[in-house]
Amino acid sequence: MTSPLLSRPGAVAAEAPDSAVAAHYGEPAQEARALERSAGWIDRSNRGVVRVTGPDRLSLLHSLTSQALEGVPAGTATEALLMDANGRVKQHMAVLDDGTAAWLHTEPGQGAELAAFLDSMRFMLRVEVADATAERAVLTLAGPDRDEVLGKAAGSLPEDLPVRRAEEEADLLLPREALSAAASALTEAGARPVGLWAYEADRIAGHRPRQGLDTDERSIPHEMGWIGTAVHLDKGCYPGQETVARVENLGRPPRRLVMLHLDGTAERLPERGAAVELDGRAVGRVGSSARHHELGPIALALVKRNVPVDAEFLVDGVAAAQEVIVPPDTGAAAQDRIRDLRGR
Repeated sequence: MTSPLLSRPGAVAAEAPDSAVAAHYGEPAQEARALERSAGWIDRSNRGVVRVTGPDRLSLLHSLTSQALEGVPAGTATEALLMDANGRVKQHMAVLDDGTAAWLHTEPGQGAELAAFLDSMRFMLRVEVADATAERAVLTLAGPDRDEVLGKAAGSLPEDLPVRRAEEEADLLLPREALSAAASALTEAGARPVGLWAYEADRIAGHRPRQGLDTDERSIPHEMGWIGTAVHLDKGCYPGQETVARVENLGRPPRRLVMLHLDGTAERLPERGAAVELDGRAVGRVGSSARHHELGPIALALVKRNVPVDAEFLVDGVAAAQEVIVPPDTGAAAQDRIRDLRGR
């Protein structure tokens, strides 16, 4: 579904998988500065949205995902993963429980798959699952002034609007028919329209990987730095838990996430999936990339764990230095505890 906000003056469509929303609205540099200095709204209406209702909704999600959700208070906003039995990430989702329903939003095109899986696992639980993508659209408000803007615009927004308030942004799960009016209300309240070029650059600079862009079919949570944010280490059994526990307690993941600072003299960004090369051999792959208004060209990449942390790479013919996100010794908590005890 192409967003109606693409009809705004200056809007230019993004590339797949985000071609239904805007890459920018004519002034990408100013849009990036708005996220840093004031507030901007970002059209993410291409995200898949799933609504889970019923008294047992949190028990269902608690048992199937990597996050501790059973009994969380209304208004709780968090992240969660769905994994296969081997701990490979299948879905990464943003989660909000508003006291009546649990709202999940995930990557474009994945809402129906997520809803179908959750529905198939209900069994005798008092739960109703619906793919709400056709009904609800995600509009994200980010920047240091986002709360002030949201307060000013509140009277012009739909009543009982689910708002997922995370540390760095707020996601408004709007009725689709209210998307354009809500964007106008936020603009009048002081937020600037911001496209995905600026938003993605900010995400990469913040070391936040995106499932399907920065992950592949073999990715596990420790590699991506999702322990603590999307994975709760003190909860019970769920699909993939054995892999999480094994890496956390006994060993280290085979790969690690890094941010690449790319040579700014190159006119192009590396293609997604391009090889990360060290001394002529491939040691990883590039995920998402962007041009940051201050840092210049940057990207996220998965590289082999044993690659030196000070190594410099060649990526699609472009020189790149690495910034460590996931350290090579992540996990192995049991070994670390043993070393600490021996050192006392």
